[in-house]
Amino acid sequence: QVQLVESGGGLVQAGGSLRLSCAASGRSFSDYAMGWFRQAPGKEREILAGISKGGGYIYYGESVKGRFTISRDNAKNTVYLQMNSLEPEDTAVYYCARDVSDTPSHRVDGYIYWGQGTQVTVSS
Repeated sequence: QVQLVESGGGLVQAGGSLRLSCAASGRSFSDYAMGWFRQAPGKEREILAGISKGGGYIYYGESVKGRFTISRDNAKNTVYLQMNSLEPEDTAVYYCARDVSDTPSHRVDGYIYWGQGTQVTVSS
């Protein structure tokens, strides 16, 4: 059984930074790609970034390129999302998820295990 637990969300002013963490339980963390997503009220879930099992391939969604950075530490079974230059439009619940393969899908439906999410609120 795979469990994912996000942390690091909170309230931040526009222009600020946050780092989200996603801790995974269970074996085989290092065998699969991981991704970060967000969902704002009334909007569809949006893929932000994906990282391959070894970190050698990374994908970013257009809305966060140049501002967000995904990374992983396989020794700690953890994936991170560093978020800089935050804007009020970044306010959402942020989720991490595990892919079905070792290369990150560019689609939300390519991921099968999901965390409960962490709220990020950016004030203007």
